[in-house]
Amino acid sequence: MSDPATAPWLDRVFHNTRNWGRWGGDDERGALNFITPAKRAAAAALVRDGVAVSCARDLAVQPSPENPRPAQHHMLVAGDAAQGPVAGLGATMDYIGVACHGMATSHIDALCHIAVDGRLYNGFDVASVKSTGAQHGGIDAARDGIVSRGVLLDVPRLRGVPWLEPSEAILPEELTRAEEAAGLRVEQGDILLVSTGRDARRKKHGPWDPTIGGLAGLDPRCIPWLDERGVAVLGCDGVSDPLPASGIAGWPLPIHQCCLVGMGVHLLDNLALDELASACAERSRWEFLLVVAPLRIAGGTGSPVNPIAIL
Repeated sequence: MSDPATAPWLDRVFHNTRNWGRWGGDDERGALNFITPAKRAAAAALVRDGVAVSCARDLAVQPSPENPRPAQHHMLVAGDAAQGPVAGLGATMDYIGVACHGMATSHIDALCHIAVDGRLYNGFDVASVKSTGAQHGGIDAARDGIVSRGVLLDVPRLRGVPWLEPSEAILPEELTRAEEAAGLRVEQGDILLVSTGRDARRKKHGPWDPTIGGLAGLDPRCIPWLDERGVAVLGCDGVSDPLPASGIAGWPLPIHQCCLVGMGVHLLDNLALDELASACAERSRWEFLLVVAPLRIAGGTGSPVNPIAIL
């Protein structure tokens, strides 16, 4: 394996892998352009058993070390507390509010979520993300949903361990070995999901603060691999980047920076992949139809999501 990533190396990789202008100077979809109608149709043909598996965690409404800003779920009308809004009509209502970014809520990052040297994907100025929302690269670029072949690479299974320890980094050759173990190759337009076993570790040891205790993720040297494969969306049960931050000057979160800003690859963070990993292992099949439906938030920097894998 090559030497560890450095700032000059990441400068070059960012420049060499970025897709600015590839689909025109006004493009705001980035690598979602890899997902063609033919790609969606081929993904739909992967459904054999009709089994649907959620890849999202329950909405994180309780505070914990990994969740300092819990989502809000309040009852507005409850059956045990108040009369419904219309006489004679039984009804209940609630309110939900969520700051989706962070380490607890399953969400998708929009391309406007991260900037490098003051620029968003395709060269848009970060100042275009105003107090009223993003003028470029908002999550509404995925308003029609993201539907493609999903591929799960189960790295703990590959290593023969229940989980990766926090701050462990996955190397590109491990991604290749995980492909081979799954009997497939990640292809252009795929939604790649990488499991680190975070769910299993949390069940054993309880939640922890990833900003202090760390999270496993992809080594920066995986970036050329992701670019070569033409990944459309990258997801992880962590946040794809190992934590704590890299410590590389100018590149604290290289996967976020190079994927979102350079390549235009949307990121799925804080997924729940344990049930999907079990379903795939049971069938010895690690490819499936994957459906991701972000909320239609005009100018949003991200959205809570409940990705559904259909096997």
